[in-house]
Amino acid sequence: MKNLRPKQNQKPNQNKSGFALVEMLVAVFVLSLIVALAAGFQSDIFSLNRFIQTGLQNQSEAKKLVRPFANEVRSSTPSSLGAYPIAAASETSFSFYSDIDGDGLKERIRYFLDGTDFKKGTIKPTGSPLTYNSANENIIKVIHDIAPENIFSYYDSGYDGTSSSTPLSFPVTLADIRLIKVVLTIDSDPNNPPEGFDVTTQVSIRNLKDNL
Repeated sequence: MKNLRPKQNQKPNQNKSGFALVEMLVAVFVLSLIVALAAGFQSDIFSLNRFIQTGLQNQSEAKKLVRPFANEVRSSTPSSLGAYPIAAASETSFSFYSDIDGDGLKERIRYFLDGTDFKKGTIKPTGSPLTYNSANENIIKVIHDIAPENIFSYYDSGYDGTSSSTPLSFPVTLADIRLIKVVLTIDSDPNNPPEGFDVTTQVSIRNLKDNL
């Protein structure tokens, strides 16, 4: 007579199915996590690339500013009416006379900060006798995304090119100005990286040159 052993209550197929389901859920979770991280990384890359492109564009615009500004200021001369070469000077605006188109008439040039835009205004003398009519000022935007802060500083003939040189106090006496320094902080998005960058130049007026 055969010795019949009681059957054990094991369900190997069901156990294997249970383990397979858990493993599948873990795999799906890990895969989802990897996809989420990859998507976030890709988004950061796109954002960084956008910021870099914006920064490069702003730098390119800034370079367009520096050269004409320096050339125009350096060649400042008395106006067509005989007025002093510098018309006005403040922390956010600088006006002077210069023949920028070579026609013998000296335009009144004004570089100034308007909100976050750095602009240039030009007035050509007209009429007989000649006058500078503010209503005829042609204003163009030179560069945008400028931090709203003081951008112009002025130095007298004692400027030696070192940090020990102290700028003139405001309001400045126009006759004391021998060198103009402009610092523009360009930042397309102050609330997000990357940080803004400074564009700076300094120019001495040739016709007022002392020991500079």
